[in-house]
Amino acid sequence: MSTIQQNLQDVRNRIAAAARNCERSPEEITLLAVSKTKPVAAIEEAIAAGQHAFGENYVQEGVDKIHYFAGNPELEWHFIGPLQSNKSRLVAENFAWCHTVDRLKIAKRLSEQRPADMPALNVLIQVNISDEQSKSGIQLAELPDLAAGIHGLPNLKLRGLMAIPAPESDFQRQLAVFQQMNQAFLTLKQRYPEIDTLSMGMTDDMAAAISAGSNLVRIGTAIFGARDYGSTAPAQA
Repeated sequence: MSTIQQNLQDVRNRIAAAARNCERSPEEITLLAVSKTKPVAAIEEAIAAGQHAFGENYVQEGVDKIHYFAGNPELEWHFIGPLQSNKSRLVAENFAWCHTVDRLKIAKRLSEQRPADMPALNVLIQVNISDEQSKSGIQLAELPDLAAGIHGLPNLKLRGLMAIPAPESDFQRQLAVFQQMNQAFLTLKQRYPEIDTLSMGMTDDMAAAISAGSNLVRIGTAIFGARDYGSTAPAQA
């Protein structure tokens, strides 16, 4: 069994245990493998182990990987990094999901640039739940207006919310922040019943995120090991 295969099994077991601890079904929770900076050989190992949803933070690197794996229609590619206006077309033309929408201007560009022959781009609104100056995302007070603006765009499908809280080692403090996000999600769902995705939780805080209602966790290090920033281009497998 490869290291990545074993790591994926371990992560799935952790997700299942966290779900059972709060009386949820593990099947409710999607595992997004964060493959940024990882070569295509590592992604191929994950695919062989049954993983089909991958998250990329860097637009061009993600597009290169999408093109490399274009022959596998089962794969689902999520853009999860900060999105600049000049890169929006590449995201609109290649990815199935964008997790980091925090401005109506970007949302409008994504909608205008989404090819007509592709399904609507699934989008999540990024909330800066810990109010960190260095982080992207909106304040919770801005959520109703941005959601309304996105909901009216023809080539986007608003699916829910995403957050990356400030690092916190204490489970109860992690839980409190994630519960704030879940409350915002449930409130938004009353207005837009079709939204279904609350993306929060990473390697170090996924148990608290799942306890608070997350149904999509973004896991990189626990699957692929420490990130290698030396080379972001996809190597040939």
